Amino acid sequence: MSIPKYDEIMIPALKLLSENKSLTRKQLELPLAKYFNLSDDEIALEYDSGNGKIFYDRISWALSYMNMAGLTQRPKRGVYQISETGKAQLNRPKKIHDFIAEQLEKREPATTTTKKENQQQGLHERLSPQEELYESFAKIKTAVCEDITDIILSKSPQAFERLVVSLLQSMGYGDEIKSSAEVTKYSNDKGIDGIIKEDVLGLGKIHIQAKRYNKKNVVSREEIQKFVGALAGTRSDKGVFITTSYYSKGAIEYAENLSGATLVLIDGKKLSGFIYEYGLGMQVEQTIKIKKLDGDFWDSMEDVNILPL
Repeated sequence: MSIPKYDEIMIPALKLLSENKSLTRKQLELPLAKYFNLSDDEIALEYDSGNGKIFYDRISWALSYMNMAGLTQRPKRGVYQISETGKAQLNRPKKIHDFIAEQLEKREPATTTTKKENQQQGLHERLSPQEELYESFAKIKTAVCEDITDIILSKSPQAFERLVVSLLQSMGYGDEIKSSAEVTKYSNDKGIDGIIKEDVLGLGKIHIQAKRYNKKNVVSREEIQKFVGALAGTRSDKGVFITTSYYSKGAIEYAENLSGATLVLIDGKKLSGFIYEYGLGMQVEQTIKIKKLDGDFWDSMEDVNILPL
């Protein structure tokens, strides 16, 4: 079963709270995972950004929305109890999402666009705000990476060769070695477009071949074999083949099963992704800081004595 959305977690979480005096988010995690029949891998799965576990984050947002709607209450930080309103709404589970949407709108009136969206789909099948942010970031990155590929294709093959050598340096290869990178002479490169020295004496070298191809132009196994042949002539066992297009299945299998040498294939998608991530020719347009409570700070303060329900 796939990891449930935060709105799908609400009712099962509310039922668990109705069966227990109080629970923390952590105490809810395993019972909810069992309810949704999640595997250990699904429970542990993190966002691509590395910013926490997806399932646990969705539990947090489910609890947050229910708390804002008055279905739960928090006697102290991180601890949740079902409220009288929550008990009443639990008797009409099909209406809970509509009730939450109504309560949230009362707290912060929605824009016309948001109202229309809520009318069409209610609170169902929505991403959490954090996931919406990640999704928006992914869309922006995809669009920018497309622009990166397009602008590369507008440049000369020689400019592309210089670009990929600069990229590998930006990624840390030969960065501590003076004059570590070299773009070979275009008229006599013998299939080697660039060289990066990995040490001062130049005993370790990475040889590069760069192909500025149309996006639809597949790189065949034969082209990879020619590059490996060129590597043999340099007595090098490390090569990187970089293209703006993509590789055939045969080319990929050949590179993966190559013995006696290490050959890395970078296609157009990976290339633009690396350029984006390492900031080569890029500018930071905007920085967004997302903050969360410092648990140690707030836990060091004394709590108000809460009478049991």
